Amino acid sequence: MNQPHMPAVSDLSDYAWPDDVVQVPYWVYSDPAVFALEQERIFRGPTWSFVALEAEIPKPFDWKATFIGETPVVVTRDGEGEIHAWVNRCAHRGALVCRELRGNSQTHTCVYHQWAYDSAGSLIGVPFRKGLGGKGGYPADFQMAEHGARKLRVARYKGLVYASFSDATPPLETYFGPDMLHWVDRVFTGPVEFLGTSRQYIHSNWKLYTENTKDPYHASLLHLFHATFGVYRSSMGGGCTLGGEHGMHSILRAWKIENEDIGEYKTGKIRTYDQGVTLADPSLLDVHPELEPVFTNHIQSLFPSMVLQQIHNTLAVRQIVPKGVDAFELVFHFFGYADDTPELRAMRLKQANLVGPAGYISMEDGEATQLVQQGIVGAADGFAYDALGGRGMENTDSLVDEALIRSFWRGYRGLMGL
Repeated sequence: MNQPHMPAVSDLSDYAWPDDVVQVPYWVYSDPAVFALEQERIFRGPTWSFVALEAEIPKPFDWKATFIGETPVVVTRDGEGEIHAWVNRCAHRGALVCRELRGNSQTHTCVYHQWAYDSAGSLIGVPFRKGLGGKGGYPADFQMAEHGARKLRVARYKGLVYASFSDATPPLETYFGPDMLHWVDRVFTGPVEFLGTSRQYIHSNWKLYTENTKDPYHASLLHLFHATFGVYRSSMGGGCTLGGEHGMHSILRAWKIENEDIGEYKTGKIRTYDQGVTLADPSLLDVHPELEPVFTNHIQSLFPSMVLQQIHNTLAVRQIVPKGVDAFELVFHFFGYADDTPELRAMRLKQANLVGPAGYISMEDGEATQLVQQGIVGAADGFAYDALGGRGMENTDSLVDEALIRSFWRGYRGLMGL
């Protein structure tokens, strides 16, 4: 039996938000009622959430455990090669069914009372269904087909797997829109191989990280590695593009240009440019041009839970997993292409050190969002101010603009009814 949605929490009609999205109220990052409503209207609402790379479950009966918002989910490949997603919750008493991160099994059995499910989440076994010794058992009208795990809609694109709770979610290609799919196609040019994951637990609201991926100018101010070694600077060539019906998807792109003016950095006014810092292993910065056009950074945010990354030659899908109003887990799914040379594969693995819990770059992103979460304690009546570049919400060729953030909040307010 498909389990119903959780009851709706109270609306947020009493919450004050200014008329525009330049000011973002701090309570949106810290109020438990807001977080609860997000689970209903966003993660269990009309959205597509990234749940897996197909390459993570390549063989029949492979599976992985993951989350959509706070809801535990299992993604499986059945014996015919079809991919399924279902809520990792036993229909009997609500226990987790799959307790490991991944595995291979034709049957998934709840440890509590041994209700058993197939790869599609259908109930296929119930101990003592007819009782024991003529006693007990389930009623005569008990039908196993009515008591399976809750099954989700599944969509696949270029080796990416998404799931949705809602029948109202438009087809995946429509949901992302042609502008975003164009940039996904830039990275997913052929069969991929899954290289592994890293996990980073961050003590801040998940939306602070979403903002971070849409903020083009923090990278050269926060990250010494980016600014010093020319991986990303605001003085480089770049652009910001919105996507989707509500403008909640986006991509930041950066590339090297001739005669880049780094005078502002060399004056010493920007602390993250340090000519005294060198690398013991400069090969970390080696680059093999492979994707067109050639970018140093491709950071694509696909709402609500996915970030597609290309930084030099390291490729990853980042998954945002909320763990409460003030915590989330960031899961990096690293991948390469099936036809990688050994040299290129080694380069991808070495450059994976740019991100992750101790990455040269993303370690600072996690710290920055935590500083915000700590700083807004007791400031529910305060506001963030996102007016860099004006009040517009359009595509831009500037890397010093907050248009993507403003567009995100406009779409968020619509989904949340704020």
